[in-house]
Amino acid sequence: QVQLIESGGGLVQAGGSLRLSCAASGRTFTWSAMGWFRQAPGKERECVAAILWSGSRTFYADSVKGRFTISRDNGRNTVYLQMNGLKPEDTADYYCAAGLGNARQAQPGTSVREYAYWGQGTQVTVSS
Repeated sequence: QVQLIESGGGLVQAGGSLRLSCAASGRTFTWSAMGWFRQAPGKERECVAAILWSGSRTFYADSVKGRFTISRDNGRNTVYLQMNGLKPEDTADYYCAAGLGNARQAQPGTSVREYAYWGQGTQVTVSS
């Protein structure tokens, strides 16, 4: 059974930092793009960061560029999202996602439909 389990969310003051982790199990994701999405109440789920299977290509939403960093450890089947300089508008449920696996993929996907596996989400709340 494939599982993606997020951790590291919580309550933090504006300007603070959090590090989200996503541990994958049930299959290897070595060849899969991985992404972090977020969804705030009343809003659509959006991709904030994504990383290719090799780590050679990354994507960041404009709203988080320069503040968030995505990384992965294929040996541990884990992907991370380091979030610095958090703002109240970063408040949302954050979800980890994994693709099916494609070693030829040139860029990590940024849309919900490009990911086959999803975690349950972890809540991030940034107070002003």
